[in-house]
Amino acid sequence: MLVTGAAGGIGAAVAAGFVAAGAQVVAADLPGRAAPGGVRAALGTDLSDPAACTALVGAAVDRLGGLDVVAHLAGVMRRRADLADVTEDDWDVQHDVNLKSAFFLLRAAAEQMRRQGGGGRLVAAASQGWWSGGYGGSAVYASTKGGLVSLCRGLARTYGPDGITVNTVAPGAIDTPMLTTDLAPGALDSIVEATPLGRVGTPAEVASAVLFLSSARASFITAATLNVSGGWLAY
Repeated sequence: MLVTGAAGGIGAAVAAGFVAAGAQVVAADLPGRAAPGGVRAALGTDLSDPAACTALVGAAVDRLGGLDVVAHLAGVMRRRADLADVTEDDWDVQHDVNLKSAFFLLRAAAEQMRRQGGGGRLVAAASQGWWSGGYGGSAVYASTKGGLVSLCRGLARTYGPDGITVNTVAPGAIDTPMLTTDLAPGALDSIVEATPLGRVGTPAEVASAVLFLSSARASFITAATLNVSGGWLAY
């Protein structure tokens, strides 16, 4: 299986979870970033380049002999408290990494699975922002995640006849560096207060959802978005 964004946060927890379950994992992240232990291979790549997305799938297939699961968890956020401060570069970077890469990577993976036969599992990381519109100056980021959910629904319809499921997970406040980077003082406290479980989540808790959607136990689930927000979102 292939995990992107595997060097830290949720991606690292997912890669570690699959390794612990006995899977052969190819871990991908930006060049120079450390990979979790126990993976079959660690690949450095910039997924903002569509050609790199396609090449990454090929590289994973070369190392694994095939591909049956992809967990696409790479992402970037740039907070801007005032929308007037959002630049074209802010927009482009987030859409290139969070949305455009998802299309080219997941399409390449699905086409590989289609050629192999036997189906497959594609899981991508959305965010509570796909539903809420984001918080703390993350409106542009939220727009990429809304697009990602719609994209994965479309991919699910396209590749469902091939036995390929396509789902997303929507984490809420999860204890990663992205959660608090450039976040206004007090914002996190407000989020925790609005969360019925009364705390932030852990990367391992999101990883459990990804592993479930990647498993045979989720064989009749596709085009779904699994809410992993401690109840902060309700849908």
